[in-house]
Amino acid sequence: MSERPRGALSCPLPLRSGSVGLQHGGGGRAMRELVETLFLPAFDPDGRGERHDSAVLPGSGHALAFTTDSYVVDPLFFPGGDIGSLAVFGTVNDLAMAGAEPRYLSAGFILEEGFALDALERVVRSMASAAERAKVRIVTGDTKVVDRGRGHGVYLNTAGVGIRPAHVDVRPARIAAGDAVLVSGDLGRHGVAVMSRRAGLEFETSIESDLAPLASAVSALVEAAVDLRCLRDLTRGGLGTALAELALDARVDIEIDESRVAVLPAVRGACELFGLDPLYVANEGRMVVFVAEADATRALEALARIPETAGAARIGRVREPVSGPGRVTLRNDFGRSRPLPLGSGLELPRIC
Repeated sequence: MSERPRGALSCPLPLRSGSVGLQHGGGGRAMRELVETLFLPAFDPDGRGERHDSAVLPGSGHALAFTTDSYVVDPLFFPGGDIGSLAVFGTVNDLAMAGAEPRYLSAGFILEEGFALDALERVVRSMASAAERAKVRIVTGDTKVVDRGRGHGVYLNTAGVGIRPAHVDVRPARIAAGDAVLVSGDLGRHGVAVMSRRAGLEFETSIESDLAPLASAVSALVEAAVDLRCLRDLTRGGLGTALAELALDARVDIEIDESRVAVLPAVRGACELFGLDPLYVANEGRMVVFVAEADATRALEALARIPETAGAARIGRVREPVSGPGRVTLRNDFGRSRPLPLGSGLELPRIC
């Protein structure tokens, strides 16, 4: 009997469904409950699905990773990117989080009647440029038009296919006590860039989205023979939500050192203005990496050689759970700790 494909459940909004798995975005507790009570019983009744960024289908000598996502960002154009580059890099990154090399994408356009042709051309050109940078091809697509007032200009749906080497096994279930926790760079810039443009705010220091492809960084980790346990890109819900979900899924405790988590002063100030915790603000070019303790230094060296992850740092470690299914704690410079819970999702801006 052939191996059953592993499904997936993770990253940005809205809910994404595939033929063999589901992915739920960093929408916090409300989205998690929706997935567990409605979608999983319908689409994965035997409970074999993995909560991950891509579904993984077995092949001969390699595995095929498959993912799909939808993008409804407002505004369409923001400092450091736009909905077109966001759609390409977001899908590429989901494939990379499964340890796969992204190969092919589809692109579905839902256009509002009257949407400006020059704006559409700008989005399409941005997608083409992003695909070239990420070394993937957009090979198929679809276009639909909805009535004026029902589409906010343009919505995008993308699906992606990638190849994962047979020896690579990257998923939440592999996280174990003693593992090192790394983050690939500073946090919160994407969310702040989008929210500030939406609110019409300008800051003394320009804040641009961290939007970037992460596949090269993951390939560098694989080539360095790092014992790579799990990856998760830090989209809607940020680091806090990603860690809280992974602690629950892997049934481990995760301890984070707040002083090692990089947040630019301008981003921190903007978060105070918006009343948000930067640890829960969206990123589109950042990931959390779980590796075996013995490989932590080699992993950081590999990430440092890639421009998109040059600011990577170790921020914590995994421990055996003290009680319950798993939790995350944040320790400050004074030795005090506070929990990083799985938020409700209602307080998180829809910016992807």
